[in-house]
Amino acid sequence: MYKQIRPLLFSINPEVAHDLTLGLLGAAGNTGLAKCLLPAPVQDPVELLGCRFTNRVGLAAGLDKNAACVKGMAALGFGFIEVGTVTPKPQPGNDKPRMFRLSEHEAIINRMGFNNQGLAALTQRVTALRQSGLSFPLGINIGKNKLTSAEQAANDYTQCLAEVAHLADYVTINLSSPNTPGLRDLQFGDELQKLLSAIVDKRSELADQSGSLTPLLVKIAPDMARDDLLSVADQLHASGIDGIIATNTTIDKSSVKGSLHCDEAGGLSGSVLFEKSTEIVATLSQHFRSGAGSVTSTGNVTGSGTGNEMVIVGVGGINSPEQAVEKIAAGADLVQLYSGLIYQGPSLVRQSALAIRNARQA
Repeated sequence: MYKQIRPLLFSINPEVAHDLTLGLLGAAGNTGLAKCLLPAPVQDPVELLGCRFTNRVGLAAGLDKNAACVKGMAALGFGFIEVGTVTPKPQPGNDKPRMFRLSEHEAIINRMGFNNQGLAALTQRVTALRQSGLSFPLGINIGKNKLTSAEQAANDYTQCLAEVAHLADYVTINLSSPNTPGLRDLQFGDELQKLLSAIVDKRSELADQSGSLTPLLVKIAPDMARDDLLSVADQLHASGIDGIIATNTTIDKSSVKGSLHCDEAGGLSGSVLFEKSTEIVATLSQHFRSGAGSVTSTGNVTGSGTGNEMVIVGVGGINSPEQAVEKIAAGADLVQLYSGLIYQGPSLVRQSALAIRNARQA
């Protein structure tokens, strides 16, 4: 069915199509229509981060920034959903147009700039969802406001964490969007250490009050040199971070050179990111574990998410069920979709979850 609808969606502005889709999913989820019409999620449960994930296929942050259509998204068959990025204060993001399709590459360039309705609006929605009985695994992705200086960034992240920790099954620290000036500089060295220390200390303070320690993940960029990647990974692990989401969008547009919109500023996502992001997943897995995360019949990925090992979430360029399996085989414990949904449609969710389960049971 999506093949018939896609030409219509692709005939209108990408951001308008995005907002229209979210509106429809939100309405379908809130009325219960989506749950009635769509099949139940694929059951392939896995225990990670102290949480039971229905299956290993999740929604990446950025699609539902304001937690406006969580029920609708859940009905598509995801095993977990990540909302955000949310910042303390509402902000409009960068000037429009700021999202561009590169259809011949099944790719997208965006420079949205953390446009969101702010922390208060998101927490109000998620609180209502939890009070309604939603037990679905939910991650919340947090960031800093555009006008917040690097020196004050920790305040934004700790403020967000304080408000969402009790609502989220995990919290993702977004340091890798290329669309907020100076944000990626926080991924390295002393700046990273100061930020991590503040965030981890805040988590401990919150845990003392609530009796529950919220898992923390960090979303990294795909554009780091190998030595930098491993240095950052070790720093995250030593600081008590529980997992890494690999990766965000890339600023390297050499793979789409000559295409319409290829020179637009922003981060590139889609099929062209698959090899680079999967290589990073494999590098991280090999670094932290004795071997890459081969799929086993026990319900877990080899070496994944046990003891002090880092959970690895693979995201970037998954456009087919086979590519979802490849991410898992490279060492990812979980995978996330975003651009692939736009080009392949919602059936990619269920197909990917089934493919991963079948590969595990083979």
